[in-house]
Amino acid sequence: MNIKFESFSFKKRLKSMISLDIRRLFTSKSFYIIICSCLIAPILILLMTSMMAGNPMTDKNGNIILDELGNPVYMEGFKNVWQMIGSVSSNNGAAMGMDIVSMCNINMVFMAIAVLVCMFVSADFRSGYAKNLFTIRSDKKDYVISKTIIGFIGGSLMLIFFFVGSLLGGAISGISFEMEGFNAFNIIMCMITKIGLVFVFASIFVVMSVVGKDKLWLSLIAGLGVSMLLFMMIPIISPLNANIMNVVLGILGGVIFAFGMGAISNIILKKTSLI
Repeated sequence: MNIKFESFSFKKRLKSMISLDIRRLFTSKSFYIIICSCLIAPILILLMTSMMAGNPMTDKNGNIILDELGNPVYMEGFKNVWQMIGSVSSNNGAAMGMDIVSMCNINMVFMAIAVLVCMFVSADFRSGYAKNLFTIRSDKKDYVISKTIIGFIGGSLMLIFFFVGSLLGGAISGISFEMEGFNAFNIIMCMITKIGLVFVFASIFVVMSVVGKDKLWLSLIAGLGVSMLLFMMIPIISPLNANIMNVVLGILGGVIFAFGMGAISNIILKKTSLI
């Protein structure tokens, strides 16, 4: 009687791990809390800014703030819903407007992805799952790839829910949906580009998570600190008037960046202690 042992190839290991991580992601309460926050946040932002827009700004003592000419400084609001998604790039390629209003938009989600990824990886090391896993599987590539893909899936859903929340917030607050300098096709290209950029930030957060391991606070601080260096590229690469070139740049750049960061994560897991 011949007994054959089926080899557990990299492809099968990766498929198994991704399936397990996807199941963990969609059964995690924290994931749904983050998703709901992404849906509710733009609604609250649009409601609050629409109510406060036009009112004079005051300092901590209640005095009205004046500009250089002595005129009151008024609170700014969103002129249209699409400002929650981004800004229109100028002819020289630079993104317009970096004020408070333009910063309180969907790009904030990229920072929130750090919470999702770091919590997900940190839980593996705190529970001992990662140590047991690496004892059985010496190759760390499948773990890194799986976590990056999970970060991409979770981050993409966060962006989509923020987009839906922006539309709901605009409808509730009565803010204009007028498109000036762009159209519906550009908005779709803008969102696809942003989703492609999720690979960049998810891979960074995976690297910092394997550095911090069970120390969630360290992973978050390091991840947010490093990603802030790239945060300003988001409105430049994915403006509201994005086109096919922006999509190619966002997706291709995201995949290449994820590949490089994945290699770094793999090296860190091999060279450092797993506890």
